[in-house]
Amino acid sequence: MRRMALRTGVRWKISVAIAAVGALIAMTLSLVVHNAARVSMLDNARDVQMDRVLLAERWYETSKNKDPRFNSKINDPAVPEELQRLMLENRRGTYVDEGRDRSPEIWAAVPLANGDVLSLHSQFGGNSATVMKDLDRALIIGSLSVVLGGSALGVLIGGQLSRRLRKAAAAAGKVAQGNTEVRVRDAIGGVVRDETDDLARAVDRLTDALNERIEAERRVTADIAHELRTPVTGLLTAAELLPPGRPTELVRDRAQAMRTLVEDVLEVARLDGASERAELQEIQLGDFVRRRIARLDAAVSVQVVHESWVNTDPRRLERILLNLLTNAAKYGRAPVEVTVEGRVVRVRDHGPGFPEALLREGPSRFRTGASDRAGTGHGLGLTIAAGQARVLGARLTFRNAAPTGATPLGASGGAIAVLWLPEHAPTNSGSFPMMPAD
Repeated sequence: MRRMALRTGVRWKISVAIAAVGALIAMTLSLVVHNAARVSMLDNARDVQMDRVLLAERWYETSKNKDPRFNSKINDPAVPEELQRLMLENRRGTYVDEGRDRSPEIWAAVPLANGDVLSLHSQFGGNSATVMKDLDRALIIGSLSVVLGGSALGVLIGGQLSRRLRKAAAAAGKVAQGNTEVRVRDAIGGVVRDETDDLARAVDRLTDALNERIEAERRVTADIAHELRTPVTGLLTAAELLPPGRPTELVRDRAQAMRTLVEDVLEVARLDGASERAELQEIQLGDFVRRRIARLDAAVSVQVVHESWVNTDPRRLERILLNLLTNAAKYGRAPVEVTVEGRVVRVRDHGPGFPEALLREGPSRFRTGASDRAGTGHGLGLTIAAGQARVLGARLTFRNAAPTGATPLGASGGAIAVLWLPEHAPTNSGSFPMMPAD
């Protein structure tokens, strides 16, 4: 089962981390200060209690009637056992009796000359208890201030880092869409240098390396195709001079196929170069598609659900339709249906559907997909269609009418290619708004 991921921002992660650390430190320091103050006050109270019991001892021994003063007692049975053991050793001492439901009691006892024990005890409270309450209140307020201040600092630091990362992600997204002029390092800006700058520079270096490699491959492909065009044209001309017959037809067919391949490779190279620009005209999309489809393949049914005027390049749009219909005729099954709804054109066949690799990664040159889609051709048709769609500022998506294996052979499954024309035409610079995803 797929585990659900909880998405949180870097800002809040840093804020929570700083607040948690601040709360832990504040709580630890508060406990240390509270205990140290309490121990100090108890020690002071024990010293005071000892002074009082010594004063009571002197009064008792010098008085004639032997009357204990200052609330002291002789041989008090409630004297704690610890003090009783000290008295047996003829030693004086103090003791703190920690009560669970009451304040601590401070005991002090001294042995008398006649063997009796003079003891004195009192509750730990009064001014000391007030001081402890004030101290605890101050510690709580200080701890809350530390936590709130840490949270604010975390939001500030995390917000700055989050903004830089979002700018870097937006710039990287533009690069992924083909705008290779965008520099991630320039996009994040800022005076402070941190790890995001290292990441941005690494992405920029990666982009430059990929651009160089793609450009080198494009030049090699274009050069090869260009060099092949002349001999292929000569081969096709020579094939026309051969005497009629089956071998001649095969030679002409293969020569024409090679010429088509060379032209397709050149077109792919031009599209990869990002130098193509659309020649825009305003057309009525439904009527245009109906007329072009009727000329390309009269057997294909066209349904216009909603008519719309679009500003696009008719030649490139016709090229996209031709490649989609050719792909459906080669790898799908009849009937092939074309639907126009507003700015959206759908082409559907009733064959086995697109291969999983194409659905997952998109069209790829010289890859024709799985064997259940005939496995012939060079894989350039859909690649060219997708490239021409980018020039138009459109988006070409692919999906199957039913998941693989969900319908038996011959059932109504099929592949669906959807062309989403943009609301606004491309600008002279080649930039354009993209259609939102499904």
